[in-house]
Amino acid sequence: MRIPYPHVERAVVVVRPALVLTPRAIGPAGLLIWAAMITNGARTPWPGDLAIGDWEKIGLLIPSVVRTAKIVAAETTSATLIGKLKRTDLRQVREKVALHLGY
Repeated sequence: MRIPYPHVERAVVVVRPALVLTPRAIGPAGLLIWAAMITNGARTPWPGDLAIGDWEKIGLLIPSVVRTAKIVAAETTSATLIGKLKRTDLRQVREKVALHLGY
């Protein structure tokens, strides 16, 4: 999906790719999703990053990683579907997020 994602370094919001982590919308009236940042795979890696092997097939413009340490809640009305991660990759992302949460 593409969602508005807040920058940590400056006070702006940028529409960028993100991986939806919740299996369905959550919150009041189902208006929210939790999503992990997808970013340039050439950047300095962070603990928990997962490379996306088929990045072109899912609509990404450059080799990318899921940054499991950067999670946001976004409104479903602002999200646009661009592609789907393979189930095996999604399972690995969820495992990494669980480790961040101490599970």
